[in-house]
Amino acid sequence: MVPPPALPLGPDGYPAAGGVERRPAGSAESVRANRGWWDAAAPAYLTEHGEDLGDVDFLWCPEGLREADAHLLGDVAGRRVLEVGCGSAPCSRWLRRAGADVVALDLSGGMLARAAELNRSTGVGVPMLQADVGALPLAGASVDVVCSAFGGLPFVADVEGALAEVARVLRPGGRFAASVNHPFRWPLPDSPDPDDLRVVSSYFDRRPYVETDGGGRTVYVEHHRTVGDWVRAVVGAGLVLDDLVEPEWTPGRTQEWGQWSPARGALVPGTMILVAHRP
Repeated sequence: MVPPPALPLGPDGYPAAGGVERRPAGSAESVRANRGWWDAAAPAYLTEHGEDLGDVDFLWCPEGLREADAHLLGDVAGRRVLEVGCGSAPCSRWLRRAGADVVALDLSGGMLARAAELNRSTGVGVPMLQADVGALPLAGASVDVVCSAFGGLPFVADVEGALAEVARVLRPGGRFAASVNHPFRWPLPDSPDPDDLRVVSSYFDRRPYVETDGGGRTVYVEHHRTVGDWVRAVVGAGLVLDDLVEPEWTPGRTQEWGQWSPARGALVPGTMILVAHRP
């Protein structure tokens, strides 16, 4: 892939947004923008969240649900696993340590560079691929499990096509699990304060959230889908939906993460985990 142009950073180390809007954004625009954003944001993101994510750990969501407790993927020992949107790949390394044969995939070269560093420092190496989930570079029916912890799917314009790719690479009986922003988040303000819980936009407004730079260039795209949209996309890809998990806030957990917080998490869901299999 040709590296995207460098983005100017704000005081917080994240790419500076010149404008924000809700409007349609297609696959090519989403891929180009989000690859550049995550390349630029990787150092700041991992500085802010790396300790919580861990180097060899599987955190499903800001609520604190971990695969070691949830067991959404089942016994992974000896299983071929693909992680989509791996970021710095702590989940893949956790799966490798649990005995899985793992491939870690991400769109962002910046994130994969950090993953390579952590492979070396932890001594838990996992092979990595830089690719878009909409065109997985794997053979059909070649993996037993596909997982994604907030990786890739919320940023994909054609989620139906992405899930069809997931179904294609899964072996019959293979399992799929992915955590995404709970659709209920979208009509609410992006604030961790429970006093800010009010509806400020329509839940049914499916226009993506788009950030642009000072020159009007798209630098970040995130896509909204309703609960029903997600269910139809999973089923439409030929997968069987086994569960839809809405994690509650982990007792004793104090970390805030964007609009996620203990006080807000006690009142409304922030994450939805889709669990399915290929028949």
